[in-house]
Formats: sequence, structure tokens, C-alpha cells
Amino acid sequence: MLVLDVFGRATVPEGTADAEPEDLAPALEALCFALGREVSIAEAAAILERSPAAVARSAGVLAMDLRGRGLMLQRSDDAIQLVTRPEMAWAVQRALHPERPTRLSRAAMETLAIIAYRQPVTKAVIESIRGVDCEAVLEHLMERRLIAEVARQETPGHPRLFGTTLRFLQLVGLERVEDLPPVSESVVLPNFE
Repeated sequence: MLVLDVFGRATVPEGTADAEPEDLAPALEALCFALGREVSIAEAAAILERSPAAVARSAGVLAMDLRGRGLMLQRSDDAIQLVTRPEMAWAVQRALHPERPTRLSRAAMETLAIIAYRQPVTKAVIESIRGVDCEAVLEHLMERRLIAEVARQETPGHPRLFGTTLRFLQLVGLERVEDLPPVSESVVLPNFE
């Protein structure tokens, strides 16, 4: 039964404050479903009146509970989002008839791969690996919400550090960046850091 406080907000049910991750996972699932967008662990913790650590543990439980189902929980750093599992995307695409996304250029794919496997990474490191200026490609990838500035490096000039986003995970159909396939042992990635 829904109980409202004096401000008209729903109150947190008794027992939720000390609920186990398995018991909090359904509330987290409902929250992610209702918001329909990326939500930070801190934001979810504030809404559910739980610690960020408890919500993060519940996110792990929820991700496991959704295995083999039509939805999955994508997790990136401190953000989560409930999304359609890639192998079920055909059903949603047929229902919604979205525009066909434009393809990424070879330069954009190379840059995105470097960022995905080396993140967080600076523009200078990307350019050292690719051997060409990457400013326009980085801007394009940021406009497409595939990468984002995740921090600033603690060196002179404080260069931007780039990482992938939940949108990137959606396009490649993975739950976490750690699920990327390993780089072949025959490929030598130079260390410019």
C-alpha cells in the first residue's frame, strides 16, 4: 500500500532501510524502468534512501536476475540504466520504426576502440597511437554521446581524460566495458602513459 508523507511524497516502506541487496533489487528495477534514462548510483541511493554501496550491490543482483530476459542492466562507473537486451532489439525496432543511425567513419571507429580499451585516456595518447590529430573525431564521438570527458589528468595543463558512455554500451550490446572481447596477443598496444 502506498503511504504518503506530509509533503505528498511516497514514504519508504518499513524494513527497506536494512533490506538485503536481493530485496532492494526489485525497487531498483522499478526505479530504472520508471525513469527510463541513465541514473547515477548516488541519485538512486537518495531516492531509495539507502547507501550508494547498498544500491551498487543491488545493481549487481539485479543484473544477474535479468540474465536470460529481454532487459539488462548496463553499468558504467557510477551510472546504471535498464535497457533492451541486444538480441531482443529487433522487436523494439519493429515497434518503434526508428531512424537508421549513420555509420561511424574508420577514424571514429579506431578512436572509439582506443578509448574503449585504454580508458580513461587523453587526446595526446590517442593521437600518439593513431598518428594523426583527433580533435574533430573526438568532438563527433562526444556529440553522438559515445564518449565523454570523465576526468582531468593531474599533470601540467590538466588534459581531459576520455571514456566510453552507456550509449556506447548500448550500441555494442554489452553490460559493462569489462565485457569487451580481449585484444589478441598478436596486437601490441604501445604504452604512452
